[in-house]
Amino acid sequence: SLLISSLYTQQTNMKLALVSTLIGSTAAFAPSSSTTATTALNAEKEMSKSLPFLPRPKLLDGTLPGDVGFDPFNLSGADKATLLNMREAELKHGRLAMLAAVGWPLAELFDGKIAGALGLQPALTSTGASPSLLNGGLDKIEPDYWVIVASIAGLAELSSKETKEEKGKQYIAGDCGFDPLGLFPQDKEGMVAMQTKEIKHSRIAMMAVLGYAAQEALYRSPVTDETPFFFKSIL
Repeated sequence: SLLISSLYTQQTNMKLALVSTLIGSTAAFAPSSSTTATTALNAEKEMSKSLPFLPRPKLLDGTLPGDVGFDPFNLSGADKATLLNMREAELKHGRLAMLAAVGWPLAELFDGKIAGALGLQPALTSTGASPSLLNGGLDKIEPDYWVIVASIAGLAELSSKETKEEKGKQYIAGDCGFDPLGLFPQDKEGMVAMQTKEIKHSRIAMMAVLGYAAQEALYRSPVTDETPFFFKSIL
C-alpha cells in the first residue's frame, strides 16, 4: 500500500506540473493589463496635427477628408452622428462662402456698370461697397431676390435629403446629388482627394469673406479699392 500511495503521489505531482506549465505558456501570449493600459493612455495622449500642443479630439481620427484634428472649442460633438452633421453644415457654409468670395468683389467692380447699362439704380452702398449686415444697404435689395434665394436653398435641402435617403449608409456628408459635369471621381482615392480639396477651399473662402466684411467695416471703403492688387491688376 505504501508503494501504491507513492506512485499516486508522483502522478498527482506530474499532473499539477503539466497544468502549471500550460497556464504559464498561455499567459505568455495574453496581453498584460499594464500593456493594455499603456496603449490606451498613449491613444488618449495623441496630439492634434494642427495644434501639436493640444490633445487630438477623440472623434477627429483622420477618417474624414481634411481632418487634421482642429477643434480647440470641442464643437465637433460627442458622437459620430453629430460630427457628420457638423461636417455637412461646414460644407454648406463653405460652398456659400466660395460663391460669396467671388460674387462680393465682382459686385463692387461691375454692379454700377451693369445697372447703368440697364437703366437701374446700383445696389451698392454709398461708398461703393457690397450690401451686408455691417455695410448696410440690404434695404436696396428687391424682395423678389430673397424669395429666389430662399427657394433655391429649399430645393437644395430637399435634394440633399432625397440623396441621403436613397444612398443610406453610402451617403457622403454634403452630397446633394448635384454634379452636372461629372467631376466627382468614382474611385475611393479620387473621392477622398476631391472632398479634401473642396473642404480646404471652403475653409479658405469662409476666412476670405470674413476678411471682406471686417475690412470694409473697419475702413468704410470697398475691398476692391483697399486691396486693388487682388482684384484690379488683371482687368
